[in-house]
Amino acid sequence: MSDEMDGWSATTLSVRETLRDAIGTDAAVATVVAVEGSAYRRPGAKRVLGDESVGAITAGCLEGPVADLAERALADGPLCETFDLTGEDDSWGFGLGCNGVIDVLVEPADESFRPALERLAAGSAERDASGAPSDGEQVVGKRVALLTVVGGDHPDALVGARALVDADGSTESTDPRPTLPDDLLAAVREQAREFAAAGRSDTVEVETDRGTAAVFVDGLESVPELLVFGHGADVLPVARIARDAGFRVTVATARGARADSEQFPAAHEVVATRPSEVAEALSRPADTYAVLMSHNFVDDRLALESLLETAVPYVGLMGPRKRFEQLREAMAGAGVELSADDLDRVSTPVGLDLGGGEPTQIALSIVGEALAVSNGRDGGRLTDSEGPIHPRSELDDSS
Repeated sequence: MSDEMDGWSATTLSVRETLRDAIGTDAAVATVVAVEGSAYRRPGAKRVLGDESVGAITAGCLEGPVADLAERALADGPLCETFDLTGEDDSWGFGLGCNGVIDVLVEPADESFRPALERLAAGSAERDASGAPSDGEQVVGKRVALLTVVGGDHPDALVGARALVDADGSTESTDPRPTLPDDLLAAVREQAREFAAAGRSDTVEVETDRGTAAVFVDGLESVPELLVFGHGADVLPVARIARDAGFRVTVATARGARADSEQFPAAHEVVATRPSEVAEALSRPADTYAVLMSHNFVDDRLALESLLETAVPYVGLMGPRKRFEQLREAMAGAGVELSADDLDRVSTPVGLDLGGGEPTQIALSIVGEALAVSNGRDGGRLTDSEGPIHPRSELDDSS
């Protein structure tokens, strides 16, 4: 089932597209802005509440209360509510044992979201009629931080006051919301720039001479891309699982192979390319994770050479180690020697060691490895790790 058909498990990209379409309608947005302890979703998770609700901020336990808050937000403006799901506080009567206290910001889906969404959309792979990236090659996607006041005693910082900070530190107001007062914005600007660059979201306490404010800094980055080079039936489950996992998926087929959206319905984009020019299918190399599965020795070799000339951090190559050694020998014979950096980026045989041999199991293994690399993880078992699953908030005393 695609993310568009399942509103609850929608990906970040789908939630953003839904929010963009909902601007100006009777829709609200609920965002996790802080977590103490453990919770199903971390700060930055969103749910758009409208004619069709899309996205998840918990495992399903807060839909009713948050829907009620959405009606209040549409009538009275942005508000922030705390939900204690530890079972130690009967304020909400849940006792669900999630072991977390969650702060949720609920606000109208107004025009203040548009500047950030437009920047993020500009970081996606958009092409002109020739097939080239429409605005030239982008090495890294857009990164911004959307700042929203969620509490405090600063006299000029109402809940919902907002500003946009780019990764370079430049700022922009976000009409029709009141903007952050100058002293508050100056105090939080550098931290917001860092959050934007890192794609990190959290609530920070900001102190000024005129008072304090709790500001939710929502570090937003363009979603990661997965490029699949191939045209066989085994591309289908890889593209489907990658899309469901949150990647923006491009399928690149060698010229002469069928290259259309009907052949690969889960892909966001399908392009035809020469293997030696597959890098031209990239709009954001540093944010793209590539998988070569053409099952053609020469095509995979040429595609690998093309991709390694870019900043792609990961190239998964189908086939056994012996095949890769043969590829290296062929490349060396053509005067192409792989550096240590090149070898660090190549993963072959591709995928995590899940032990499955069915097509969907293989695809899950491939996408799982790409996802782990994109998140800076090694893909091991969580039960063998120490510490929390996710980085904890600076405000979380339990970390």
